[in-house]
Parts: sequence; structure tokens; C-alpha cells
Amino acid sequence: MSTNTLYNDQGGAEAAVEVGQESTPTSSGTAAGFGLFSTDFKKNEDLKEMLESSKESLKLEAMKRIVGLIAKGKNASELFPAVVKNVASKNIELKKLVYVYLVRYAEEQQDLALLSISTFQRALKDPNQLIRASALRVLSSIRVPIIVPIMMLAIKEAATDLSPYVRKTSAHAIQKLYSLDPEQKEQLIEVIEKLLKDKSTLVAGSVVMAFEEVCPDRIDLIHKNYRKLCNLLVDVEEWGQVVIISMLTRYARTQFTSPWKEGATFDENNEKAFYDSEEEKKDQVEAKPYVMDPDHRLLLRNTKPLLQSRNTAVVMSVAQLYWHLAPKHEVSVVTKSLVRLLRSHREVQYIVLQNIATMSIQRKGMFEPYMKSFYVRSTDATHIKTLKLEILTNLANEANISTILREFQTYVKSQDKAFAAATIQAIGRCATNISEVTDTCLNGLVLLLSNRDETVVAESVVVIKKLLQMQPTQHCEIIKHMAKLFDNITVSMARASILWLIGEYCERVPKIAPDVLRKMAKSFTAEEDIVKLQTVNLAAKLYLTNSKQTKLLTQYILNLGKYDQNYDIRDRTRFIRQLIVPNEKSGALSKYARRILLAPKPAPVLESAFKDRDRFQLGTLSHSLNIKATGYLELSDWPAVAPDQSVRNVEVIEPVKEWAPSVGKAKPPKQDDKFYSDSGEDDHEEEEGEEGSESSSSEDSSSSSSDSSSSEESGSEDESDEKSSEESDKSSSESESEQKKKKKTKKAPQKKAKPTTVDSDSDENGNGPVARTSSSSAESSSESESESEDDSDSDSQQRNRGSKSKPKVEVKAKKEVSLLDLDDFSPAPLKAPKSSILSPSLLSDLEGLSLSTVSSTMQVNIPTFGPVKSHELLHHMTGKGLSARYHFPRQPCLYQPNMVAVQVTLTNGSDHSLEEIHIGDRSPASLNLHCFNTIERLEPEASVTVSMGIDFSDSTQAANFQLCTKDDQFSVSIQPAVGELLMPSSMTEQDFCKEQGKLLGMNETSATITLAAENSSSQSLSKQVLSVANVGVVSSSENNIHRFAGRTVSSGALVLVTAESRESSTALLTINTDKSIMASMLLRDLKQALAQA
Repeated sequence: MSTNTLYNDQGGAEAAVEVGQESTPTSSGTAAGFGLFSTDFKKNEDLKEMLESSKESLKLEAMKRIVGLIAKGKNASELFPAVVKNVASKNIELKKLVYVYLVRYAEEQQDLALLSISTFQRALKDPNQLIRASALRVLSSIRVPIIVPIMMLAIKEAATDLSPYVRKTSAHAIQKLYSLDPEQKEQLIEVIEKLLKDKSTLVAGSVVMAFEEVCPDRIDLIHKNYRKLCNLLVDVEEWGQVVIISMLTRYARTQFTSPWKEGATFDENNEKAFYDSEEEKKDQVEAKPYVMDPDHRLLLRNTKPLLQSRNTAVVMSVAQLYWHLAPKHEVSVVTKSLVRLLRSHREVQYIVLQNIATMSIQRKGMFEPYMKSFYVRSTDATHIKTLKLEILTNLANEANISTILREFQTYVKSQDKAFAAATIQAIGRCATNISEVTDTCLNGLVLLLSNRDETVVAESVVVIKKLLQMQPTQHCEIIKHMAKLFDNITVSMARASILWLIGEYCERVPKIAPDVLRKMAKSFTAEEDIVKLQTVNLAAKLYLTNSKQTKLLTQYILNLGKYDQNYDIRDRTRFIRQLIVPNEKSGALSKYARRILLAPKPAPVLESAFKDRDRFQLGTLSHSLNIKATGYLELSDWPAVAPDQSVRNVEVIEPVKEWAPSVGKAKPPKQDDKFYSDSGEDDHEEEEGEEGSESSSSEDSSSSSSDSSSSEESGSEDESDEKSSEESDKSSSESESEQKKKKKTKKAPQKKAKPTTVDSDSDENGNGPVARTSSSSAESSSESESESEDDSDSDSQQRNRGSKSKPKVEVKAKKEVSLLDLDDFSPAPLKAPKSSILSPSLLSDLEGLSLSTVSSTMQVNIPTFGPVKSHELLHHMTGKGLSARYHFPRQPCLYQPNMVAVQVTLTNGSDHSLEEIHIGDRSPASLNLHCFNTIERLEPEASVTVSMGIDFSDSTQAANFQLCTKDDQFSVSIQPAVGELLMPSSMTEQDFCKEQGKLLGMNETSATITLAAENSSSQSLSKQVLSVANVGVVSSSENNIHRFAGRTVSSGALVLVTAESRESSTALLTINTDKSIMASMLLRDLKQALAQA
């Protein structure tokens, strides 16, 4: 087929836009001509005409402009009728944009949206997952109670959809439906329960969010999924991680005992503490040894790596989890990560500093080593400075107080008056907390009284007043000094504080106090209310202690106060007059006037403002505001006795039964298993030994009801045992030698099977099927299937194949195992497969289970092991000693699902170390690129491999960026082959033909090629296709037809490749996809690979 006619109505969005632009020059010209004076009405009329035109290109252009208006915050609601007409459009691009618009305005224009409800229901069955998800999103945005049953049905259907993206959308819709109609709670909980069992990382975060919104108290729903959530946590998207960690924190507080008891201090010498306490009472013996629940440890272990996340919310949530759940000696692991966040934006700093302020009150030692990180910078905002002051004050102790006070001296001179005042308060707190520096601080504050700035002086007076209350006898000179400054101070709070001090200690300054009162009597009427009240108090106290000098002054002030405008002052004056001036009407109270007014008063305690905030969970809005916010879920206290932990156990037998039949259709995994477990024994003996060990391990580990189930379980256990041995840092050679010993006799395996099975059992309790890679689960399940179904016949076939491949395996056993050497095992799957028994929903679950390449091709028969092609990124001559090579590992990208994973190997070929190797500017600037972390130092002749993610947007255009060291910058570019922009997709032959039928016409590109002699066999043809493109093999019932399926990484568009072998070494290559340009490029690459020897 000619590749020139590439653009069709559906796929040629770019061409459509061009046509739209050519056909409407007048409309845009008139709009530009009107300039500022053109009305929205005119613009919208123009858009309405475009939406009602018969040309798809004009409609598409109109929708792009409308979505652009919405993005800018403009109101486009009046276009709703015109837009909603296009909801049934055949053009996928147009349909997506219409759905984006409808999600925004469906709630406002409910009546019009209801008219199209049948279209949305039809779209829920659309083959395109994005359309299905968008339809559900629009449906759940129509906030009309009458369609609640329709929404409920749609959510239930979407919850069992094959696509994890649609299931994720159904989880989002649950929350919307619950807010619309809370009576649907019970039905929604059933859907949540089903979705919680989903093994896809895409769904996990959304369904936990729905759980938190709808039924946060239903902890029982989490039990069976607890370990799975812990293990999936690392692979869930960032905001999902935040929600899951928050929920698991609450869960752990209800299910595990406190690690903070006094017993927890014996954590490391647990055994010794246990034996020492034998003679004591029984309850004490039980209390002392604290053993952490394995599930508690699992949560802490699996969240710890997330402290290195680039998302500050994730780091913060892990920090609060450790704060609330970890033993006290382990909490300090979060310190570095929290300090790292202080380099972020001021909004992030504010929240992080608030949480550090709360932490530093209880555990100073955590942050003391990083004290310099909390020094105030001149560029910090006032609220950040104040929080840093708070933390520095909390961290102050005898050892570091001199450093902190030196720092405070600088802060007092700040131009920011509010900050300077806060610093003086901080000095006061240090003086009260550390008695050794009280005098130093007081003297420093007195010196500040001569400062020119009123705010500083006023705050100093207030703080000095509080400090003097602690030891007033020693500080008469300070009171006299303050009295002298009284005339110059204008801030009312400071004047009131000085008056209070003089009144309280008037007997120690008998000459100064009456004179201050005399001055106050003159200016009484002009003073602030707070100063007047303290003047009345001073007059009363002096009347009681020195009535000879102050009697007339007091009466004068009381008379002034009697007619004051403020009723508080009038009341106080009336009360004081009755209390201190005796007359016939005054009652018994006047006898006690002296004791009332001159009673010794307790010194004020200067406390941190964050002292009581620990009652709220760290990292929450309530903690930040110090008020209980709506929707805040309190952390429960630790239970005295831990609830039954068996509720979290998940039976492993059932999933293996369910998976085994269809995944095991391909028999090579059986060889893979043999490859790992055998290194050179006689095949027949090995087979018998394996059966013996399997049967004994299955009997020991769990009571299975039938032989088939025991063999299935033992297969999975054998595999997980393999994994656990790798995880416990044993080398592959050690594990192989152990397994050689295992096969020596028939009795030995039975003895050895017990401990290994127990290990794998506990591992599976912790991890279940989730912890295994999909390749290992495929191996184990395929093994069990072949054993149970094929019996002796398949056994003999497997032995024959095993004996063929044995020499290869023996050679490899001496070296490190490489999966790339398994090509010998690939001929088998080309036989006609048995009918698939795997249910679609289970397949999608398996798809999300792991992030390895094979996960998305569980039904693909040939593993897509292609040789890794390495390309030069930077030559060592150009890079001044730094060289770089890159390759595509063909693994899903961990950072974003729409990125292509790239591994870069950096080598230092110079004679000196290179520092701060990182990625600099990129071109184009919009290039979505996930950079590797900065490499601080690379020694001479050393190499390091780092991972990157690049979103090529389904284009082979090179990604240009700068590779920088501390001193140099080198421009480099990564050019992807079109086959690397794909990821394998799993499907049956029927599904393949069905999808191919939808992608005919302009979406089909084909060519007849002459095969090289080496590529004429089925195996080598498949191998060549897989080396060119990262696709999955689809099982075929016809020997001469080879089918491959994949999706584009960026947009998820389906790419179907068919290679039909014909006579005389020719083959017909057909590629079906709506990405026409990619199809022609892929066809070119495949022709080249298959035609050359």
C-alpha cells in the first residue's frame, strides 16, 4: 500500500488543523482587526459556526480554541449546546476535546447534558479506553439525583474493565456519586472492596482515596490488601503514595502495639532482657521484651525508600509515618530528607518547618546536627524566618547556646521589625530555658533598650519584664534604667510593662516610683487604655506602700479615671477606690487590699507556640492551622494488645490455580525454571528429586486438598524460594550449589524443603504474589500447569528439551546468569496454543502487578529478549575525558508511564575526578525529560549507569539536552528508533483479528519483502522482529503467520504487526495502526532487518 495517503479523518489531526486554518482566514482576520474592541459575542458566534460546519477539521480547530479559553479561565458555557452536538463524533481527537469541555460544564448545564446521556452510555462500551474513561467522568459530573442508578451501573461496569485507566476513573467516580447521594454507601463499599483487590499500581492510589472519602472506618476492608498495598507502594504514582501512606498510618495505629513502651528500649538486647526478668512477675516479663510485628516492619521497610522521592508531599507523608509509627531510635532516618526539602519553594518550606518545629520540641537530638540549615537567610520571607527562629530556640542547649545567641544578635539588627521582635522573644525563651545564660540575655536586652527602633525597645521591655519576675531582687538597677527610658518609649505595650514592673517592685525603687506616677498623672488623659489601667494599678499599689507621698496623686488619678470614656477604666477605678480608700460603706474586703494587690505572682512560662500541636497528625491541614479541620481523621491510640494478625494472611493457593492454565500455555518458562534450579545433574534424577522436594514442601507448608493443588503451590513456592534467596544477598553461585546438594538424594530434599518452604511462606505472607516479578510467576504457574495437565507425556517432552539445552546451561552456570541466552528455548511456543482460560479482568490485574516488560505481555508466548544495542552519546575526546553511552532497556519507565526508559553509562576516562555530573538545558524547552540525580563525584576510570525517562511523544525526533559537569557543558542528543517507542501488549488471536479489523484502509501499511536465508525460519523471523520493535508475540493457530502486538508508549495507540511467510523466501509484512508515520518508519526498519543476513 502506498504510504503517501497517510492522513485520514481520524488520525490526521495535524492536517485537519491546517485545512481549518486555510479555510477560515477571514474570521481570524476580522477578530484581529477588531483588536481590543472585539466582543466575546462575536468570537463565540465564530466558534458556533465552526462547530456546526460539516468539516471535521473546523470542528477540531474550534474545540481546540474553546479548550484554550477554558484553560485561560474564560467562560465558555454559552457554547454548550453547540459542543454537545459533537459528542457522537467519529473523530477520536474531537471526541476527547468534547469530553474535556463537558467535564467542565456538565454540572452547570445539567438539562442539556442529560439529553446526551444515551451517547455517554454508548461511549462506555467504546473500544478506546480514553473514551470509556472520559464518558464515565462526564457522567459522574452531571450532578442530578435522577441519574444515580445509571451512574452506579456505569461505575460497577468500569470497576471490572480490562483497562486499569478506566478502573482508576471508576474509583474517582465513586467519590462524586457518594457526595451526590450518600445513601448509595453500601453499594459503593462493595465496589471499593472489589477495586482494593486490584493489583494495578494505577488503580491503588485512587481506590484508597475513595475508601478514605466513603468509609474510612471500615478497616476490615484493608486487612487482606495490607501487604499488597505495602509492596505496590513504591510503584504507585506520587499522589497515590501520599493517600496510601496516610491511610496505612491510621491502620497501623489500630493493628500493632506501641514500639515506644519501655520494653522497646530492649529491642536490640531483647534476649538478655527476657532472661533477666524471669524471676519477676509475669506481667513484667510480658511487658519488657518488645518484638515488632512483621507487618509493622514491612510497612516501615517499604516506605523508607520513598524518602528519596522528588515529590515533597511523599517525603512529608513518610516522615509523619515514621514519627507516628517507628521506634524512637529509627525516627531519625527522616531527618536528612526533611532538611533536604528546605531547599524547595517557600510554601513547601513553611509546611516542612512547621512539622520540624513540632518534632524538635520532643526530640531535639534529631535535628541538632543540621542546626546550620535553620539559620535565617536574608531572602527568607518573614513567616519562614519566624519558624526557623522557633526551631533554633527549641534546639538550644548548654552546648550550642553561645552559637545560637551570636546568630540572634545579628537577627535583632534586621530591617524586618516583626522578625526582630520575634528574635527578642526567642532570646527571652532561651534565657528562661537555660539558666546559665539568663544574666547574659538580660544584659543584652537592656542594651537593646537604647536602640533607635521603637519596636525592638518595646519587645525588649516586655521580655525583660517576664525575665525579672523570675529573680527580681537582683535586678533593681534594670528597673531604674527602664524608668529613666520611660519618657522616650511610645509603644503602649512597653509603657504598660514598665508601669507594671515599677508597681510590682515599688518597695525596691521607693524614690523613682512616685515620680513616675507624677509624670503619668500629667499625661493620663492622652494615654492608651492599657497604659491607663496600669497607671491606676500603680497608683493603688503606691497608695498602699507609700501613702504619704502619693495619696493626693492617687485621688487625682482615680478622679480622672472615674470620668474616662472607656467603661473598663471606669469600672477599675470604682473597684480600686472601694478597695484601698477606707470609708464607712467599704466592706471587709478593704482589709485584704494589700494582699490582693501585692500578692506574689508566679513567673510566666515562656513556651513554644508549637507545644500542643502534636495532638494533630503531622503533615495535615489541622496541624498546620492548629485547629481541627473538616474531614480530619484522628490517629487512634496504640492498642494494649495487638489484634489477631492472621486477618492479613492471604491464601496463596487460589491465585496459582486461577493463573496456571492459560499463562502456562507457553512451555519455555519450564526451561527457565530448570535453568535456575539445575546445574548439571542427570535430568531424570533431577526430575524425580524435584517432585520429591515439591511434594514434601507442599505438605509441610500448607494443607492442600489435592495433588494438583499441592504441585501448583510447590511450584510457586520453589520460585519464591529462589527469589527470597536472591533477596537475602546470596550470590547466584551459592544458591546453585545449594540446589545441587538438594538433588543428591531423595531424602535430602525432604529435609531441606522444610526450612526453605517456611521462609518462602513468610515471604509470601509479606509479599504474596505481588513481590514476585511477573516472569517468575509465569515460570512457576506454567510449571504447575504443565505438570497437572500434560502428565507423563509432557514430562518426557520437557526432559528431551532439557537435555538439549543442558550444555548451554552448564556453561552459563559458571558465569553470571544472563536472561539474554535463553533463545534456545523459544521454538516450542510456535505450536498451536490451547484455548485461553484466563479471564480478561484477571489478565488486567496481572498486567498491573509488576513493572517488568513481561507484565504487559502475560499471554505472549515468546519472551521479548532482544539484544541490547548501545549507542554513543558523548565521545571521551569531546567530553574532555567524560564519555557516555546509552541504550533502551525496554522496561516501563518508573517515573512516568508515558516516558521511554533510557539507561546511560557514564565513564570517566580522564586522570582526575569529575564532579556534579547532571543534566542542564534541554531543547526544545517543552521536552518532558526525567533527569537522573546529580552524580556528586566520578573517580578516574570509574563508570556509573543511571536511568532517565524521556517522553518522545511518539516521534523519532531527537531529544537534545546538555550533559554538564561542574566546569563544562556538552550538547548531546538521544535519537530513538521507532521500535523503541513501543511497549508489548497482550491479546489473544481473536482480539488481534478484531482490533485489526478496526484499523483497515488508511490505517494499514503493508509490503512484500524477500527474506534473507537466515531469517526464513519461524524462530529467526520472530527474533528479528523483536530485535527491531519492542512488541509482544501473539499466539497464532497458523504456522506461516506471525502476529505481534504493541502500544505506543506516549499515547497508548495500538500497533499490530503481521508477518505472513510465503513461498520462495518471501513474506508479506502488514502494520495496522492509526499512527501512519510510525507505521511507515517501522515497516522500513523491519524490511531492512529481515532482508539482510
